[in-house]
Amino acid sequence: MKRRTFLQHSALSTTALLPWNTQPHEFNWGEEPQKAISPVDLPDGVEILNPCGRVPVSFIIDDSTALVNMAHFGIPQFKEVFPEQYLQDWRKLPREIPDSFVLEFLEWCDAHGVKGKYSMVPYPACTGWLHRLIPGWTSAELKESIRIVRELAQPNWDIHPEMISHTQVIDIRTGLPFPNATPEYMENWDWSQTKSSDELGEYIAYALNVLKEAGLYCEGVTTPGGFAHRNVPNLAKGTRDAVREVFGADVAHFFRDVITDPRKSVVPQIFHAEGLETDHPNCSVHIIACTGDWFGGWDGLTPGDPDKFITADLSQGRMVEVIEQEEPAIFICHWPGIYYNGEKLGFNIFKTVVNRLHEKYDNLVWMKLSEIARYWAAKSFTRVELDKKKVQFHAPFATDQFTLRLPFKASSPELLFGQQQISLKKVDSEKSLDRNTFLPQGKQTIVCIDLPKGKSELIG
Repeated sequence: MKRRTFLQHSALSTTALLPWNTQPHEFNWGEEPQKAISPVDLPDGVEILNPCGRVPVSFIIDDSTALVNMAHFGIPQFKEVFPEQYLQDWRKLPREIPDSFVLEFLEWCDAHGVKGKYSMVPYPACTGWLHRLIPGWTSAELKESIRIVRELAQPNWDIHPEMISHTQVIDIRTGLPFPNATPEYMENWDWSQTKSSDELGEYIAYALNVLKEAGLYCEGVTTPGGFAHRNVPNLAKGTRDAVREVFGADVAHFFRDVITDPRKSVVPQIFHAEGLETDHPNCSVHIIACTGDWFGGWDGLTPGDPDKFITADLSQGRMVEVIEQEEPAIFICHWPGIYYNGEKLGFNIFKTVVNRLHEKYDNLVWMKLSEIARYWAAKSFTRVELDKKKVQFHAPFATDQFTLRLPFKASSPELLFGQQQISLKKVDSEKSLDRNTFLPQGKQTIVCIDLPKGKSELIG
């Protein structure tokens, strides 16, 4: 299906609305030629560093939405498919995760500089629609819940659909769940494994359009459970086309997999980059988490342990392993486990982990997933040409705080693009690097700039 038909089909499907959980897949990439797109070659002595020379850190929140506790409503639907599993007493779980807790969580994160991703499941466990109504709550309550996310979360958190319901597959021609309680008709399991990129893209676009109608902005998606874990290249292309169609973003991203094996890299993977020499480049970036949910579990019934992330003596833990490798350290939770049925066990573990990270490290930079995706796209595809002390950039994607080491000592570098000319400020240490600064280091120089799309020059 042509990409321009995504919006038309999704709009028609959402008009018809007038009438889980498995853990993210621990995926072994193996040899998959469509996975990695090799970065461009750089001139001798030029090295692109992490943003501001720091290690990106981000926090992924899955299974969140407006008001609805996904564990309470999702467990009985999963049990219909697998009667011998999902034995939790879901009736004892609260039906709601209140906005008062959302506000408490966001306030703490804002005070500590935390950024990440926050899911808004569009049709949470088939209870109701975020852009229409959810039975059991008033319209005013739903609107206020979405307002909180839009105004208070969205500045520091990417908003993602976690596909449409996170439970049953929706017939996007009618807006109704398919009647079959089988793995083939559950989002978490088999339905997505054999779909084409067009079919996945149409389904993803439907989810994105619900959030768009609710007043939310998205550049990426989260896969529910095992969604498309055997079909990642088509997932990547479908995500790219759907995000571009609905929101116009040139760099789409998706969170699909977790890697906890210390022998494997967790750097973002780039798929389906096209149009890099045109005015309309685009690509899809797979964001990989590096931890399990060691907070409170997807059901809010599985107590976690902060030491798995970083120990009390700050010497060990999965986050320490990844940060020491200077790769993006992205850790994951599920919202019911953070709330932990009002006990806030997962939230308290999270606070402990963040405080320990800040105690040990002074070289971290908190980023949204979209910021990490955009930086890696720019890092991979920006052509750099070096002529003595003049550096020319050809960037298909703009990004903030683009940081690189140059093989000469700059005295007063300036960034030129279009009619603009920006003088860089000299700093005395790597800790002071920020946008539009430079740091001489012997016969080399580290520069940090907001890289514009297209052609620009650094003269120095």
